[in-house]
Amino acid sequence: VQLQASGGGLVQAGGSLTLSCAASGRTVSAYALGWFRQAPGKEREFVSVISWIDGKTYYADSALGRFTISRDTAKNTMYLQMNSLKPEDTAVYYCAATNFWGVRDVYEYDYWGQGTQVTVSS
Repeated sequence: VQLQASGGGLVQAGGSLTLSCAASGRTVSAYALGWFRQAPGKEREFVSVISWIDGKTYYADSALGRFTISRDTAKNTMYLQMNSLKPEDTAVYYCAATNFWGVRDVYEYDYWGQGTQVTVSS
């Protein structure tokens, strides 16, 4: 699976941003697609994941209630709608694919996109 993330940018605190992840290659329905983020000097952390075949979702506590993950199966694209953004959400956001459901560890994800920068100003 090839993944390409886009949609990052600079936004003020309290604002919104939507990230996209275009998937191609192997049958995407065989995977769950997730979002991770990595802030400077910190480890890459799990944000959210969606099952491609049935759309069930799972969120990290930091994303619950503010972020919404979704997918458009016709466009083979996953989205992350981010609302009420905070300066601590500043990071490079990556999309990734895994054969397993409900996993949060980066090592469980086999395919990665290139990342898109999100900067939230205070």
